[in-house]
Amino acid sequence: MTNVAAQPTLGILTLYLNDRKMLEEKPVYARMTAIGRKLGLSVFVFTPDDVDEAGDRIFAMFYSTDTRTWERKWVRFPQLIYDRCRIQRSPRFQRLLAFRRKYGHLTFLNRPLRNKWTVHRTLGKVAAFEPHLPATRFYDSPEDVQAMLRKHSLVYVKPINGTGGRGILRVERMKDGTYAVQGRDHGRHIVTPRRVSREQLASVLRSWDKHGDRYIAQQGLHIRLPSGRVHDYRMLVQKNGEGEWAVTGCAGRVGPPRSITSNLHGGGKAVPMKTLLREWIGSEERIGQIRKTAETLSIGVARHLERTYGALCELALDLAIDREGRVWLLEVNPKPAREVFMQAGESDVYRTALSRPFEYAVWLHRQRRLARTGKSRLPASAGAGSAGAGSGGAAAPGGAAGGGLPASSGFAAETAGSGGGGIGGIGGGPIF
Repeated sequence: MTNVAAQPTLGILTLYLNDRKMLEEKPVYARMTAIGRKLGLSVFVFTPDDVDEAGDRIFAMFYSTDTRTWERKWVRFPQLIYDRCRIQRSPRFQRLLAFRRKYGHLTFLNRPLRNKWTVHRTLGKVAAFEPHLPATRFYDSPEDVQAMLRKHSLVYVKPINGTGGRGILRVERMKDGTYAVQGRDHGRHIVTPRRVSREQLASVLRSWDKHGDRYIAQQGLHIRLPSGRVHDYRMLVQKNGEGEWAVTGCAGRVGPPRSITSNLHGGGKAVPMKTLLREWIGSEERIGQIRKTAETLSIGVARHLERTYGALCELALDLAIDREGRVWLLEVNPKPAREVFMQAGESDVYRTALSRPFEYAVWLHRQRRLARTGKSRLPASAGAGSAGAGSGGAAAPGGAAGGGLPASSGFAAETAGSGGGGIGGIGGGPIF
């Protein structure tokens, strides 16, 4: 068995895409390995299927930056685990859940987050977040959508565990009393738009292939550009090398023609946030205010969700900004991709986005060593399996701890002390 104990060890936990052991982000993991090595970490990649439980070892994948090739080695469990697993409908995902249960005592940089519905309810209990949350209800029947359409002219129907814009319907109430229905199926294919009556709408909703998933109905926002394409923003917040939440960057996304979503995997394109806001809002002064609000909201949400659900090291927040400049939180993604920044031409932000989890990992490992001498900045109650909350501070780009969260903003004050266990009810279990 290879001895990699000379350096702190970090295992990137992922899932195979199929039984041929294909990995979705393998080129990204290669870059991460190189970054980790420069920071003094020994980094390897593994899945639950690579674990030999009887031998307490892992048949891990190591990337050589010299030969640019991957090789397998038997190693012991890492000191730190960076969980990059996204939801799958497969036996592999069930084995992941079993792995998380059995090895939950290990040090994870990030713990699973809950589904869209549970996260929405959690955030909705904080008065400072409530104005930024679209009206949302759990979908039981077509009447739930029709009830929302009586209050809102636009409603999105989407799976509580979905990613990448799959399985989403957009329903708009038209002036003539009909409903315009568009969507993307679970293969991300655009569903042909059509007009239906109220009675037909119920039939359309009942016949929509939900792939066995549960759904929510959410107030839609009118965010079509003059070109007719929808747009939104991807805000990335991460823990930095001081253990503090920081804004890494924000990029705009513009959907392809006839699409109801802006996801890059669905054909969307990335644009610098400021470029898109200039087209949408115009005023430079208002753009600055909007960006500050978006960053403050994002840091506040990250801090609150970490207090509620356990250790996190990064979150991507999908934001919409309406014509009045109001910032809306559409959903939270715990396993974010970084490619939006590269595609937006922000290579420096992309590199920072790759590096920060490893900078945080070095800090966390150091704090654990200092904890033995009583000098750590980790909370005294932090256990081996639950720590990672850092100092509880936040930092904005180039800023000090606090991340632009003035007491008057309400975010810091109203999220403090409002942690606790997971929210019960439908879909309350950890998913991502």
